[in-house]
Amino acid sequence: MKTQKRHIFWFILIRAIAVTSILVAVVIIQSSTSAFIPVVPFYYLVLLAYLLSLVYLGFYLWWKQYSVQAYVQTVIDLLLITGLVYISGGLSGSMYLLYVFSVVAASVVLNNRAAYITAGLSAILFGLLVDGLYFGIIPYFSPDQYRERSLGLVLFTMFLAWSLIFLIAFLANYLANSLRQAREELRLAQKELEIKERLATAGRFSAQLAHEVRNPLAAISGAVQVLRGELSLDGEQRSLMDIVVKESQRVSQSIEQFLDLASPGQQVFSWINLPGILEETLALLRASGELDGRHLLAGNYPSVKVEYYGNPNQFKQVFWNLSKNAFKAMPQGGILSVDFFQDKKKSVRVRFADTGRGLTEEERQHLFEPFFSHFENGHGLGLVVVRSIVDDYDGRIEVRSEPRNGTEINLTFPMKETRPRTAVLEMTRQ
Repeated sequence: MKTQKRHIFWFILIRAIAVTSILVAVVIIQSSTSAFIPVVPFYYLVLLAYLLSLVYLGFYLWWKQYSVQAYVQTVIDLLLITGLVYISGGLSGSMYLLYVFSVVAASVVLNNRAAYITAGLSAILFGLLVDGLYFGIIPYFSPDQYRERSLGLVLFTMFLAWSLIFLIAFLANYLANSLRQAREELRLAQKELEIKERLATAGRFSAQLAHEVRNPLAAISGAVQVLRGELSLDGEQRSLMDIVVKESQRVSQSIEQFLDLASPGQQVFSWINLPGILEETLALLRASGELDGRHLLAGNYPSVKVEYYGNPNQFKQVFWNLSKNAFKAMPQGGILSVDFFQDKKKSVRVRFADTGRGLTEEERQHLFEPFFSHFENGHGLGLVVVRSIVDDYDGRIEVRSEPRNGTEINLTFPMKETRPRTAVLEMTRQ
């Protein structure tokens, strides 16, 4: 996880609040007893902690090396806590519990590994201090702090503290991971909502556009085709008319895709053979010239039979758009592999993998958004239609791609007839 500026700010702020809380607690306890902790050295440590907070704030404002600063703060805080444990009497006091705060801070601000490293450093520092005090290598800060203890009791207390520190590290990592996952899911949900709002806008616009454009467009295209057949035209004139017809067909296709988004209509479902639907679609692509000798087909689709309860026209649209995009991604030729996998009790998975140009991180993030296309002259609706259809089946779309390494798209459809209209979209990098 990348350490962000706001993480360091909260690290400094919460650290200052924690130091203040400890100061207030010690003052309150010390007012009722004189045997709790040496007051003057404690105040020196608190003053040092406040001065370090100002130094950290200066680094935060001008240094900008947030990850390095987080590690430096953590190590210095461990040394301060060890000093506080020392002046409070080692095992005679309970200040060693403050190591827990550094472990939690490392988990939240840095990452899981940093939390365990911090826990390990805490255990080492505490262990060295306790051993030094027990064996007389380190003198007690105050003679009154000495307590006669057996080696077994010292080891038990020390291992109990270590266990607590590492347990807190584990729990902090678990909670921090859950928080990060929830934050990521919220971000994806917000993005999903934005996409759905844009789809709704596209749907309303498409309904109006279809009525205004489709009929005149068909009349223009028909008239041009009649004139092309009846008039004596030279090569340039015939080429221009071919362009008119071709562009009319392209615009008409865009309108039809708009209509599919706006008003898919009543769908008739039945048991269909998905590889058979794919072969019909590939035949149409060959007839249209989209699939030519530059592209090779691979996969298990010719030899398997995978039945699914769905609408054949919807799956033709899915296979058409995915295949067409794959061929566009391989303008110089390449291989498109299509495989079908079936878990008879749970789901059907369809895998499209090409050897084309691949996708950048930005392209993957916007892949299923309307009006976004990474192809020249693309209108950004084909994959939106795919997404909409997969939504109808409560399906899952997973995209793996890297620049110059091709793209793999996996569609998973659950084996059930009652489906809520919500799809799960996953994007991962190989």
